[in-house]
Amino acid sequence: MAAKTNNHHEVNIIEQSQVAPPQGSLPSKTLSFTFFDIPWFLCHPVKRIFFYHFPYSTNHFLQSSLPPLKHSLSLTLQHFFPFASKLIVPPQPQQPFIAYHQGSDSINLTVAESKADFNVLVSDLPQDARDWHPLIPSLPPEVTLENGTRVIPLMAIQLTIIPNSGFSISLTFNHLVADGKSLHHFIKFWAKLCNHIVTNGGNNLGSFVEGSNGNLPLPSHDRGKVKDPKGHMQVYLEDLRNSDFQSMKFRGLVNDASTDKARGTLVVTRDQVDKLKKWVSLKFSDTYGNPDESLLLQHISTFVVTTSLVWVSMIESEEQFNYNKNVNNNKEDHYEEICHLVFLADCRGYVEFCVPPNYFGNCLDTAFVALKRGDILGENNGFVKVASAIESKIREMKREALRDGENIMRRYKKLAMAGESLIVVAGSPKLGVYETDFGWGKPRKSEAAHLESSGSISLSDSKIKEGAIEVGFSLEWSRMNLFINIFEQHIKSVHHSLSMMTNLN
Repeated sequence: MAAKTNNHHEVNIIEQSQVAPPQGSLPSKTLSFTFFDIPWFLCHPVKRIFFYHFPYSTNHFLQSSLPPLKHSLSLTLQHFFPFASKLIVPPQPQQPFIAYHQGSDSINLTVAESKADFNVLVSDLPQDARDWHPLIPSLPPEVTLENGTRVIPLMAIQLTIIPNSGFSISLTFNHLVADGKSLHHFIKFWAKLCNHIVTNGGNNLGSFVEGSNGNLPLPSHDRGKVKDPKGHMQVYLEDLRNSDFQSMKFRGLVNDASTDKARGTLVVTRDQVDKLKKWVSLKFSDTYGNPDESLLLQHISTFVVTTSLVWVSMIESEEQFNYNKNVNNNKEDHYEEICHLVFLADCRGYVEFCVPPNYFGNCLDTAFVALKRGDILGENNGFVKVASAIESKIREMKREALRDGENIMRRYKKLAMAGESLIVVAGSPKLGVYETDFGWGKPRKSEAAHLESSGSISLSDSKIKEGAIEVGFSLEWSRMNLFINIFEQHIKSVHHSLSMMTNLN
């Protein structure tokens, strides 16, 4: 395990500039919000970081790599202009919207240099969460006009060179403008275009941007076609008016950027995932016998078993930590406390919403899973109960998206105020973050950089092992070893138990 340090390398700012679509390439535009966007008014800023191997000097980066990165970003923003736009929040009762003004709107791009240890930053071993802070940009400050209208930037980007080792690309953005799928559509389009420029010297850019030759499709910004069959828009707008929307002080479920937190990454291999799936299936049959169709585990996915493993390990590490500190040990209702898991599902492709696969914006359903602490900690079938609850929620969402959609904002706010145990699952292996090659190879590491302040864990594909899952997390240093040990012990126990069950059969 890496040691806790007080050496959080500040960066040297080399350049701050504004990157916009090429002059005259895009007229001024406005975008209204759909009902899928409104709940994200209450979300903290989202942060994503990529680390790339680059064994050259800072000057070499500035002369050879920065120009294609900036040029390709400018060209990309022609098609992903909402990131260069502003959120416009007029006084009520007028509704907020996104506006891009040709010639004045752009993305704030910072170029910096760091003396941090690149090998530590890209390591999966626990490291001080503060080591990443200097690499991550803050959104520019908002402006309030004389009539009370608020103008809020939506994205900032920072490129940080670590001489003779590597560089990072970090993005901070307002979730209101796009979900994870749209963000990574933008990043991969930018990366492919940059790669094309680096490889081909900028030739044949026209055919690339038109989406030919197997390149990524252009985004769709047609929000007028998004259907709202259950009338959620009015419900959400009313909830927004009843929230702390005007001050925007309510910034998400958790906001504890503790100075005593570490971040780490655990990898679950494909073989381990397969064993988890088989074990859960067998244990479910042993526990429930031959259940009726409504209880049957129909689809034990990689997401189900990986998320179950993380949730159980988190609760058990919390329990062990509190026991060691003699906290909550004597509370009679301790095991009756409700623990919450929140995850998201893409709604593109559902006929009732008419949202195409390349739609740019938010298009997510939210799943809330609640279990008693005692059920999660059950020695014999806690893991199975967790997997069953998550799988059941996924089935429910597939049958009917946004089944309880009218209550999403109220449930988010209630969870934020309740102070109960909560884990939010960010990211998805399906986003393919390690396929993002700007021309200098695949990332050495990519992570959701906001985990320490959002109460989230992240899931992604693996940089090394095909079919493996990377689990990103952030915990207090005092809990880090407990969580990792419990997580790894569960995997070993499943392997041993499965071997015993197989031998018996």
